[in-house]
Amino acid sequence: MNLALLMSEDRRLLILRLLAQDPGYQLNVYVLRPALQAMGHTVSHDLVETDLAWLAEQGLVTVGRASDVTVGKLTARGADVAQGLATVPGVKRPEPGE
Repeated sequence: MNLALLMSEDRRLLILRLLAQDPGYQLNVYVLRPALQAMGHTVSHDLVETDLAWLAEQGLVTVGRASDVTVGKLTARGADVAQGLATVPGVKRPEPGE
C-alpha cells in the first residue's frame, strides 16, 4: 500500500471531522494545521490549503477567504462522509466506533 496515499486519505477525513466539531462547521487553515499536527500529521500551510481545495472539488467543503485567510466550511455531503454514511475515493472511511 502507498503510504503517501494512506496519509492523504486519513488527513482529509480528519479535516472533515474537525470541521464537523466546530459549531459553525468552519475553520481556517491556522486552526486546521495545528489540529492536524496534534493528530500526527505534520503538514505545511500549503498542503492544508491543497486538501481543502481537493475536498471542495468533491463537494465535501466550500472554501472561502476571510481577511486573506482560507476558511473551509463543511457541506452536508462532507458531514455524511465524516460520519461514514457516505464514501468518497480519496477520503479514508472511519473505522467502526471512531
